[in-house]
Order: sequence, then structure tokens, then C-alpha cells
Amino acid sequence: MGAAMSRPPSGEVPTGSLPRFTRGERWVHRSLGIVMGVLLVTGAFLFFPDLGSLIGNRQIVSLTHEISGWLVPIPLLLALLSRAFRDDAGRLNRFRPTDWEWLRSRDRRLGRIPVGKFNAGQKLNSSFTLGAIIVMFGTGMVMFFSSLFTDTIRTGATFVHDWLALAFAVVV
Repeated sequence: MGAAMSRPPSGEVPTGSLPRFTRGERWVHRSLGIVMGVLLVTGAFLFFPDLGSLIGNRQIVSLTHEISGWLVPIPLLLALLSRAFRDDAGRLNRFRPTDWEWLRSRDRRLGRIPVGKFNAGQKLNSSFTLGAIIVMFGTGMVMFFSSLFTDTIRTGATFVHDWLALAFAVVV
């Protein structure tokens, strides 16, 4: 990485520039997007019987859904090896006064409010997405290892998994 890609230590973006993402960051984003897309589609086929009848083989759809669920943490864990990713995670994890101003503003897209690399909407979306991934992974593990849990826990996990998947699909 040359001097053009260096970032200020404060985490703020200099006025007039918009740093691009590294190749590793793009790989993480795309691979996670593909896996999440497969999960949304296979989950829809498993949840809605009319869609499931189009495939015919529910076991293959279920297996694809489960394998994809196991793959979700891999890009995120690999991303932690990247300093650029960790720096961006720090930026996404901090709400500043300008972020609140950006959210309240009707003309937020005009660029009059300096927000840095990520605007407040991107920060909220990333928080929701990561939280949803963690909860979906946890509830998916309860359903996968169903023999280890009581009926009440399995029922609750299924309920949360299904409704959060619907909310996630709406957000996507």
C-alpha cells in the first residue's frame, strides 16, 4: 500500500477524499454477501411450502442452508486479520454528533454534513447486520443441535430465527 492509501490515525477522513476499500475488505463483503444470499434464498424455500415445491428435493435445500450457515463466520474471522477491516470496524462502531445531525437532516444526501468514511445509515445497517448474523447463527446452532436442547428452547430459537430472517430480508 502506497502513501495514497494511508489513513489518518484519528480515524477521520480528510476533507475532499474518500478512501476505497482494500481487496481483502471487498472479498469479505462479497463472500459474506453471497453466503447470506444463499441463506436467504434457501431459507425462503424451506419456510414457504409453495416455493419448496419448485425445488422438489427439500433435503438438498436444507443441506445447502446448513452448510452456508456454517460458512458465515469464516469471512468475518478472516477479516479480523486485516488492519484495514479492523480500522473500518472502529469507524462503524462510533456514532459522532454529526451522525445524529445526518440522521435528522432532510438534505443529508447533499454532502453538507461531514460524516467521514461511513454515514449514519451505513453505521446502523452494519450494526443491525452483524447483530442479525450473530443471533441467526446462534439460533441456527440450536436448531442444528436440536437434541441438546429442550422443546421450549428449540421453539423459541425457531421463532426468533424465522422472524429475524424475515426482518433481515426486508432490510436487504
